[in-house]
Amino acid sequence: MYIGALTLDILLGDVRSLKQKRSVVRPLIAELQRRFPSVAVAETGHLDLHRRAEIGIAVVSASAANCDEVLGSCERVVAFHPEIELLSVRQRLFNDHEE
Repeated sequence: MYIGALTLDILLGDVRSLKQKRSVVRPLIAELQRRFPSVAVAETGHLDLHRRAEIGIAVVSASAANCDEVLGSCERVVAFHPEIELLSVRQRLFNDHEE
């Protein structure tokens, strides 16, 4: 069993309030959940900043290659949004044999 985790640090476009931030981040999370029903997605950081967001994505799979494929697809979905700039991406892979 493999667990893949992806952390995306994103900069939002012309956002001036936390309410506007939610109007960008919530649909993005919903799109990821709709396109990839096997992943867990949440806003995990920069909750008090209105132009930054951190999105966490996790997937569980029988193979490391499938984890990489799904997380890579999720990253591309976020990267292709014109109102979002991807600042950094961190991907980690865990397996059930690690201590």
